[in-house]
Formats: sequence, C-alpha cells, structure tokens
Amino acid sequence: MSTRTRYHLAQFNVGTLRYPLDDPRMADFLALVEPVNALADGTPGFVWRLVEEGEADATGLRPAGDDVIVNFSVWESAEALWDFVYRSGHLETMRRRREWFQRHVDAHLVLWWVPAGRVPTVGEAMERLALLEADGPSPRAFTFASSFTAEEAEDAERVGGAEPAAL
Repeated sequence: MSTRTRYHLAQFNVGTLRYPLDDPRMADFLALVEPVNALADGTPGFVWRLVEEGEADATGLRPAGDDVIVNFSVWESAEALWDFVYRSGHLETMRRRREWFQRHVDAHLVLWWVPAGRVPTVGEAMERLALLEADGPSPRAFTFASSFTAEEAEDAERVGGAEPAAL
C-alpha cells in the first residue's frame, strides 16, 4: 500500500472573531456555515470534520480562546483539500473573511499527515499549530505554501524515532 493511501491530510485553522457570533454583523457568516459545511461534506476526498457534540458544526468550541473559532478537517489528499478551499463555493466565503475575522499575525493554519482511519484530536491540532509557529514549516507541521508529502513526513518520523501513528 502506498503512503498516499495510508495517510490522510489533517487541516486546522483558527479565526479570531471581529464581533461576537450573536452580533448582527456576523449574520452573513453564520448563514454560510451550514452550506459551506455541506459543500465540504460532499466534496470528493473529504474524510471528517470537527463538530461540537450535539451540534451541526464547531462554532461553539473555543479551544484557542473565547474569541477564536476553529475549523478542523481531514482529507484524503492535499489536492482534495486544495480543490475544496480554492476551486469551490468555499472560495467566495474566504474572500469575505476580513468582514468577520481579524488578520492573523501568527500562524493560523496548519497541515499534517495522519494515518488513514485515525481522527486527530483538537489538542494535537493545537500542538501542531504551536510547532509551526515556533519552528516554521516541517514535515510535522506545514502550510499549502510550504508543504511536505506523506512520504517526507514518514521519513522524518522514522529518522526521529517516533511511531508512525504520531505523524
């Protein structure tokens, strides 16, 4: 089995809200959450996304701070995620992000490879984001602009002595 089928790509991003979610200025954003999530769920290569227990989305979760919402998903490949982010209706929502979210100076998006079938945790995602912020891109934490393949991540783990499941 190739590393392409043995690993999936996890993505985690944070957004610092300009206004509380119940502020009328956030109404357009909130109206887009469900259709964009449905679009993701139906996109070829989509595997999983974080949702709050008993809810349809993760907008109520606040692991990164009271004014920060998170988006966390897993995809079969970098190409599948890229297609969703930049070649679907999601792009129009991204173009409007400055209406609803502050500009981040620090890292706000991190990608990493996970063994297929394993759902990464929010704690792991926060650690990967911190790793990217502290050390820059590596096979363990990277971005679209500085990506690494699953093979590179696997090789880096093997050299470092970590278990492959820790990818």
